[in-house]
Amino acid sequence: MERRFREYDPDQLFLLPPSMREWLPEGHLVYFVSEVVDEFDLSAIKQSYMNGDGRGQPAYNPRMMSKLLLYAYCVGCASSRKIEQRTYEDVGFRILAAGSHPDHDTICEFRRRHLEALCGLFLQVLELCREAGLVKLGHVALDGTKVKANASKHKAMSYGRMCKREETLVREVEDLLRRAEEVDAEEDRRYGKGVRGDELPEELRFRETRLKKIREAKAALEKEARERARAEGKIDGDGKPVVPERGRKSKGEAGVPKPSAQRNFTDPDSRIMRDSSSKAFVQGYNAQAAVDASSQVIVAADVTNEAVDRRQLEPMLEQIEENTGQVPKEMSMDAGYYSQVNVVRLETRGTEALIPPEKRKHTEPELPAPRGRIPKELSVKERMRRKLRTKRGSAKYELRKQTVEPVFGQIKQVRGFRTFLLRGLENVKGEWQLICTTHNLLKLYRSGCSLVGG
Repeated sequence: MERRFREYDPDQLFLLPPSMREWLPEGHLVYFVSEVVDEFDLSAIKQSYMNGDGRGQPAYNPRMMSKLLLYAYCVGCASSRKIEQRTYEDVGFRILAAGSHPDHDTICEFRRRHLEALCGLFLQVLELCREAGLVKLGHVALDGTKVKANASKHKAMSYGRMCKREETLVREVEDLLRRAEEVDAEEDRRYGKGVRGDELPEELRFRETRLKKIREAKAALEKEARERARAEGKIDGDGKPVVPERGRKSKGEAGVPKPSAQRNFTDPDSRIMRDSSSKAFVQGYNAQAAVDASSQVIVAADVTNEAVDRRQLEPMLEQIEENTGQVPKEMSMDAGYYSQVNVVRLETRGTEALIPPEKRKHTEPELPAPRGRIPKELSVKERMRRKLRTKRGSAKYELRKQTVEPVFGQIKQVRGFRTFLLRGLENVKGEWQLICTTHNLLKLYRSGCSLVGG
């Protein structure tokens, strides 16, 4: 008996045109992103197109381009070339693009041109999360993660090495120029003056270009050092050292970069940092996120090129208050954020601080929980140690591990965002806002809340 199969004809034509709404199952992420973006205020983007004279080809619809970008970041596809490719090959992208295929240059330019406006979508998504009851601010965990820059650490050079390399290049350029003059003189003697010679030798051009880049990097490091010294009161407005009235004098010359100060030639704003998870040094940025423990929704996000987290608490706390209109009841973070000033700053605003003064090793035995009243003579640091040893304090601090650390895992491991595509601190901040916006979109989608159109 012959086996029967279902009919298969790849060249079969449809009698009626198919509806794109039938290409994916109901409730798919594509439809959710599309409906949410339809509710967004995109006037900031649209307004930028109103100043033209109307000539040339019409621009792609900003709503369609915004949907493409947000959905792409949701599924871990940030490359403009890959987004273009998926408008041909991926059903989800084809639905959002409605059959259009913007090229990668157009996608890249749209993101670059409207990055600031796209960052504003973070607040609109956060407001939707608040309306859905996903933002409680009972407990917020703050942490930072190192994200690689779009630059190699081998393209970085320290200030001390720049000085030595500059001297070497100056000698090499002078030697090449001297040899070139000797060749010119010999050719003038042999062929006569006025005969056009070849262009500048490639060897000399390379060294002059390299020397120029090193001098520019040196000048930038020196400017940063002067501005930092002026802000700290170590030098006056004329750049002269200020002698402290008391206390120890600072090591090194005020307003002069340390020999170890680094600058990258590809992305000068990035820095070499130690990644705590891999224990390796990377050329990157320190991406910050404050996460609500009730839903893992990011309530504040920022990027810095400072490897240390201690100075990031105040700006992140201010951003939380600005974004939500209130401060958290509790905030937990690791020992990298601890300082007496930070603890007092939180408690002054009515937020309970949970920050260990020191990093606790896994091999250290746990101390017994303290009992009785808190001694009055304890310092801020001793009080914090004591609080985190109590059952209540220990349990609350444990929330940090299940709040912010999984968020970084979802962003970096699940969605694959381990390297920024853009360069420069301001651009990287915008890209991180896009990543965090789409993280919140996914949380809103998976919560099952029906907000759009209701």
